[in-house]
Amino acid sequence: MKKVAVIILNWNGAELLRRYLPTVIAGTDDAIADIIVADNGSTDQSVQVLQEDFPGIKVLRFDENYGFAEGYNRAIGQTMYPYTVLLNSDVRTPQGWLNPLFEYMETHPDVGAVMPKMLKDNEDGKQQMFEYAGAAGGYIDCHGYPYCRGRIFECVEDDHGQYDDGPKSVFWASGACLMVRSQLYQEVGGLDKDFFAHMEEIDLCWRIRLSGSDLAMVPTSHVYHLGGGSLAYGNPRKTYLNFRNNLLLLHKNLPVDEGKRLLFTRRLMDTLAFGMALAKFHFGDAWAIIRAHRDFRKMRSRYTSQPSVNLLKQLPEERVNIITAHYLLGIKLFTQLTTNN
Repeated sequence: MKKVAVIILNWNGAELLRRYLPTVIAGTDDAIADIIVADNGSTDQSVQVLQEDFPGIKVLRFDENYGFAEGYNRAIGQTMYPYTVLLNSDVRTPQGWLNPLFEYMETHPDVGAVMPKMLKDNEDGKQQMFEYAGAAGGYIDCHGYPYCRGRIFECVEDDHGQYDDGPKSVFWASGACLMVRSQLYQEVGGLDKDFFAHMEEIDLCWRIRLSGSDLAMVPTSHVYHLGGGSLAYGNPRKTYLNFRNNLLLLHKNLPVDEGKRLLFTRRLMDTLAFGMALAKFHFGDAWAIIRAHRDFRKMRSRYTSQPSVNLLKQLPEERVNIITAHYLLGIKLFTQLTTNN
C-alpha cells in the first residue's frame, strides 16, 4: 500500500471532474499516493465520466448522498492509508503539490494535519489572490470567530509571498485540501455530520489539537480552489449555518464554565449582528440568526463531554479581538494585527 490516499468526494460533479481531476492526476506523485474518488450517490453522469475518461482511478460508490462529513468518514473508514488528503472536487493542483505536505508529515510526528497555501482559481488565469476558505492557515479569536492569514472576514488579500515564512503552526486548516493522519482522524471521531456544512473542518482540527497534535500550513505547497460552489456569500442559509455551527463549535470544544461565559458574550454580539441585519433590511439574514440560536439550543444536548483545557488561550493569534480590529480599527490585513509573535 502507498502512504497517501488523495480522496475526492463527489456528488453530481461530472463537470468538475472533467475540469479538475486531470490536474490532480498530472500533479500528484503516484509513487506515494493513490487518487480515489468517493461518489456520494450521484445521479448525473459522474460514474460514467469516471469509467470512460479516468479508468485508472479508484472509485468508491456509495448508495446515497451521505453529505460532506459522513461521506469522508465512510471513505476513510474503507481505505485507511497512513495519510489521507481530503481534496475538494473543485481544486486544481500543480505539479508536485503533495510532496512538501507528505515530507513535512513524515518528519514531524507531532503534527496531525497540514494544509497547503490556498489560492483562488480565477478564470482569468491570475492565481495570486488567497482563497476565502483557508488562505494561508486559520485561527480563532478570543470570542470564537474564525479568521485566516490572508483573509479577515470578507477582506481577502493578494498573495505576494508575505506568508511564505516557513511552515507555520495554525489552529485550523481548510477542508478543501486537508492532509491528516488517518488513524488520528478516526481516533478523534472524524468530521461531525451534524454540522452538515461550514466549520466542520474547524471542529475536526480543534479536536486534533485537543488530542495533543499540532497543525501546520506548509507554504512550499499550494493549490488553487474555485470555491463558492455550495452557497454564495450572503446567502441566508450560509448565514444560518455559520452562526449555528460557530455556537456548536464553542460549546463542544471549550470547558463547561468557560464555554458558558463565552457563549453568553456571543449571544450579546449576535444580537448586535441581528440588529445590523435589520438596519440594512437583510431580513433573511436576521431570521437566519434567530433560527441559528434556536437550533443551537436544541442541538447542544448532543454534546455532553467537554474538554478540561481551553485551547483559545494557547496561541498568540487567539488573543486577538478580530471584531474590534476589523470593524472598529479598520484592520484588513493579517500583518496589521498585533499578535505578540
